Amino acid sequence: MRVRVTTTILGITAALLAVPACSTDTVGTRPDTAPSARTGKPADPAQQAAPLSSAALETRLLDESDLGGGYLAKPERPAQHADVTVIGCPALSELGGNAAAGGALSFPRKAEAAFTYGASSSEVAEELYSDSADKLSDSIGRIFDAMTGCNTYQVISGGTPIDMASQRLPAHRGLGDEQWSQLLTFSTGGRSTVVKQTAIRDGSLLLIVSGSPALVDRHLGKALAKATATS
Repeated sequence: MRVRVTTTILGITAALLAVPACSTDTVGTRPDTAPSARTGKPADPAQQAAPLSSAALETRLLDESDLGGGYLAKPERPAQHADVTVIGCPALSELGGNAAAGGALSFPRKAEAAFTYGASSSEVAEELYSDSADKLSDSIGRIFDAMTGCNTYQVISGGTPIDMASQRLPAHRGLGDEQWSQLLTFSTGGRSTVVKQTAIRDGSLLLIVSGSPALVDRHLGKALAKATATS
């Protein structure tokens, strides 16, 4: 998963932090006490289709015509790497700095796109990965469980302290085989950014939609339909 805190602090990186910047409004969140952010259960691996190539995944991403008026595609930014330290969340520390604000999935078959909406700072980003059901489920599940296992913690990235708050959200039942969802609040320099991140595994595909909560809810179903279309 990619997490971008704000464009002035962290850029998108292919191997580090993840989630797109969205609204900079400060929003209070109440930590959820649910035992897990996951719903659904892994499907029978024997029923899973073969993993798709990165080129095939590219054709299944949402584009401007799918999203409607007011959306502009963001060009992919060069990877930027910074030392990351996690304070106050041992589970994330064990996973390593890459998972501190969303983690980095290392699957070789992947595609991604990001969009801005209107004149606001709202953004929505989509990532697609393809591998075996077990590998997808284990990787994304461990990251979500670690992130939502700590209600608050701090990330030091490139010397910049970022206060983090995570909240488990009810997953979107009926979509895919497994679902995970969370609300993240990044606070630094007196400003806060709220990001919703929802992941859905459908067979050998993993879809992650991140960004402004309203935009994620608006386009999640459309993104899954296109990602899983067979024609």
